[in-house]
Amino acid sequence: MRILLIEDDEDLGSAVREHTMADGHAVDWAKDLSEARDKASLVSYELVLLDIHLPDGNGIDYVREMRKRLDSTPVIIVTARDQVSDKIEGLNAGADDYLVKTFDLGELSARIHAVGRRHGKLPEPYCVGTLSINSAERRCERDGRAVYLTAREWTVFDCLLRRPATVVSKAKIEDVLFSLGSEIESNTVEVYVSRLRKKIGGDRIATVRCFGYRFMVT
Repeated sequence: MRILLIEDDEDLGSAVREHTMADGHAVDWAKDLSEARDKASLVSYELVLLDIHLPDGNGIDYVREMRKRLDSTPVIIVTARDQVSDKIEGLNAGADDYLVKTFDLGELSARIHAVGRRHGKLPEPYCVGTLSINSAERRCERDGRAVYLTAREWTVFDCLLRRPATVVSKAKIEDVLFSLGSEIESNTVEVYVSRLRKKIGGDRIATVRCFGYRFMVT
């Protein structure tokens, strides 16, 4: 997923960003609400990780602002405020989950996957031909045998999985890889698609000339 992290604490923000990117997500980090608004005006995000106490405002007000303009992007509030009244306020404002600092990064991963599944941002485990795919757990089997995919291969695969039978542009895949810090060359996407085809089957990813790629479900 493409995630917007809004967090002013350098140490925590760096740890969350690094961990979440290792999970295969693309993460843009904003350190205040002004920067978050600028980034959100340019990029369509699939999840927001949001602190409450920020240098230029209250994160809960940002959630209200999102919902007022009918932005349904899922939001997980990540904050040190642990009072029940704070949780109620955040959830009533439109947040989808509320995680209190300090927390285990593994729990954050699980909550990201749970919220993503509920909102259709991550596919449920399913089978396609000889493939068995569990994107949340990053497991794939072909003919009953485990298929090992690198983090960036999973990222490309995930782009296709979340839009089955739909053409995903090369530019979209490049954008997600770039957000992970990958060096993008003219043939980078082709290289990753070629590797995926060798591992999951050449007939599972179709090339749509001049447009992009499609994950085949039939």
